[in-house]
Amino acid sequence: MNRKELIEEILKTKELNNMTKKDADLFVSTLLDVVKKTVKKGEDVSLIGFGSFSKVKRAARMGVNPATGEKIKIKAKNLPKFKPGKAWKEMM
Repeated sequence: MNRKELIEEILKTKELNNMTKKDADLFVSTLLDVVKKTVKKGEDVSLIGFGSFSKVKRAARMGVNPATGEKIKIKAKNLPKFKPGKAWKEMM
């Protein structure tokens, strides 16, 4: 499912039947922006029943260039992490 299909599914929900496509798109955009900004600041976002988003720091490490076999240094970096909630895992 892509973003457009997600918005269409939101609009099919009977509780939101008076929402316009523009409103649904704004809702999705705002939700995603808030999650990204919050996680970037180092705070976790937990949505009970769905999952939690967090930021993890990956340490610097040595790697190997597969084409040449040469050892290379890979810099440390921050990455986003998603952990599905218990209810979602059980549903699957």
